[in-house]
Amino acid sequence: MSAALVAPDLPAARRDVWRHRAIVANLVAQIGIVVTGGAVRLTASGLGCSTWPMCEPGAFTPVRHAAATGHSFIEFGNRTLTGVLGVIALAVAYLVWTNRSRGDAYRKLGLAPLIGVALQALVGGVTVLLDLHPAVVAVHMLISLALISVSTLLLRREREGDGPAHTVVGPAMVRAGWLLAGVAVVLLSLGVIVTGAGPHGGDDDVAYRFAVDPALMSRLHALAVWVFCGVLAVMLVALWRTGAPAAVRRSGILLVAVTLAQGLVGYVQYFTGLPALLVGVHMLGAGLLAAALTWFLVSLRTRAQATLPDTAGDDAGRVGSPAVA
Repeated sequence: MSAALVAPDLPAARRDVWRHRAIVANLVAQIGIVVTGGAVRLTASGLGCSTWPMCEPGAFTPVRHAAATGHSFIEFGNRTLTGVLGVIALAVAYLVWTNRSRGDAYRKLGLAPLIGVALQALVGGVTVLLDLHPAVVAVHMLISLALISVSTLLLRREREGDGPAHTVVGPAMVRAGWLLAGVAVVLLSLGVIVTGAGPHGGDDDVAYRFAVDPALMSRLHALAVWVFCGVLAVMLVALWRTGAPAAVRRSGILLVAVTLAQGLVGYVQYFTGLPALLVGVHMLGAGLLAAALTWFLVSLRTRAQATLPDTAGDDAGRVGSPAVA
């Protein structure tokens, strides 16, 4: 047998390793930018840089002067981290798009983080130019959560083949998954509105807030969380009773853990007067929830492995009807 048929393609193997690392780094950075963005808001540094794309008129970096505060450096630091995220997203786009062994759908998905970062840079600029209007800030946060979800999907797709997607659970579980996703969109959106109606406007002097009752929005948000927990609980019971693949059950347990932790932080911050630190932790939890939810929902289906057929394991015997996505 020829050595070429036995020895691995080392350059290709290295590229696979770097691609995986870049995709993981992108997901971590997408979650991290939510935390740093929250730090900007919670330290009232949202207008630390008075303009965009420059930090100050005529200067891209903070200008040291007698009236300068640390707010400008916090805001500029977040902008710098956005640049780092952009570099990571660019690397992901290049490494995924140039992977000719994969299908077009996967390769196009690799461009999404880069497009999203560019869009976020523009939305971030608009938030500064509009003096932190809560609606624009809310859109900024929701786009970040969507990018976390897309980045999680990309990580999952990197491990799969390009064959047709098939569910590993029954049709009822697929419909329940769509319901869970819809409830998650509602609860995350309400969470953003609650924050936009609360005391942390992002600037000590300019702090426009949503003209809604914060207590009412908090109760609606909590109601959505309980509905989410109820749907998730029903799904997990059904998954155990029907003998769903272990990978699906593990991802469900992870989602439960993240949800319970996020709920605990939410109630504690509400009853302790919304301290900035806990609000920041809650924002981190929102990012983790988006990632865990996406991983769980994608685990409800499988694809034919093009390069590693032996990794399908027991799931291969549970292939059911074609998946919707």
